[in-house]
Amino acid sequence: MAKHKEEKTNVMRILEQKKIPYTAHTYEESESPLGDREYGLHIAQMLNQPVECVYKTLVARGASKQFYVFCIPVAESLDLKKAAKAVGEKSIELIAVKELLGLTGYVRGGCSPVGMKKQYPTVFHSAVERCGTVFVSAGKIGAQIEVAPAALLTLIGAECADIITE
Repeated sequence: MAKHKEEKTNVMRILEQKKIPYTAHTYEESESPLGDREYGLHIAQMLNQPVECVYKTLVARGASKQFYVFCIPVAESLDLKKAAKAVGEKSIELIAVKELLGLTGYVRGGCSPVGMKKQYPTVFHSAVERCGTVFVSAGKIGAQIEVAPAALLTLIGAECADIITE
């Protein structure tokens, strides 16, 4: 009888290459279409984890046409003004879903701040520093990685700032 082999993603391979400890988690995909917030809450529930330590990855374009990555807790919304200020832009806007794959190599629902086609300036919401571990996408739908926030922030050169709506 063949053993089921865990399918490694590029995110997992990068973490292993850099000798950063992580735990891989998988979850069942939701049958019904969910909005972004509900999808994130569904993932946190499936992983049985606090929503404040499960992060979603958003990609935005600044007024300068530079791209940025913002990682925020799944139950929160990105404050575009705060996010723009955090990266020194006059304004930013989230990119269209159809642009995501070409820019990052990831699909909606499986976008990770680790291992994008190009490393864009990245900002995590400052609450990440209060999490013992943080969960982010492992680079595909249905898979998350759990990693120490400091190791993740160092790996991708991320900053921290208050970037969510009140």
